Amino acid sequence: MMKLVFATNNKNKLYELRKILGDKIEIVSLSDINCFDDVPEDYETLEENALQKAQYIKDKFGMDCFADDTGLEIEALDNRPGVYSARFAGEDKDSEKNMDKVLEELEDKKNRKAHFRTVIALIKNGKSHLFEGRVDGEILTERHGNVGFGYDPIFQPKGYNLSFSEMGIDEKNKISHRAKAVEKLCKFLNSI
Repeated sequence: MMKLVFATNNKNKLYELRKILGDKIEIVSLSDINCFDDVPEDYETLEENALQKAQYIKDKFGMDCFADDTGLEIEALDNRPGVYSARFAGEDKDSEKNMDKVLEELEDKKNRKAHFRTVIALIKNGKSHLFEGRVDGEILTERHGNVGFGYDPIFQPKGYNLSFSEMGIDEKNKISHRAKAVEKLCKFLNSI
């Protein structure tokens, strides 16, 4: 079985990804390789941040790995928070405060169109590859549901009448931005 490091300390992302991949690939977390560094992500795009994180792990530990960066892009806010989604309301990465800020900034706006975008950067056999997944939807006027993480309670995917947070992980993983990017990653890994 192929083994890859997933350059994250986010337990929710790790759980979600392991659910998507099942037993196809053994996913090793940063803590599994004793990496407790604050892995840098200081670029202006999701692509650059994902690649920076993956390269950092490859350089320091010499292991093939992948990293992701995800952003919520809201049309009426000029695609903000985007690359700053985790820190939208401050450096403490507080999901509740982030959602409050989004809802506050959208209070007087009719256009609530938004999308999540995930970019995965894979470094394997000395080469880097990028995979993108996107899901369109809208921002609700209030929180709905209590499953998931991040902006899930206020994001409703197009064609559904539930927020990501009301869906549960299995249903979300069938349509999510991360699932779409991971699907492309798996297809690539199965082809080499």
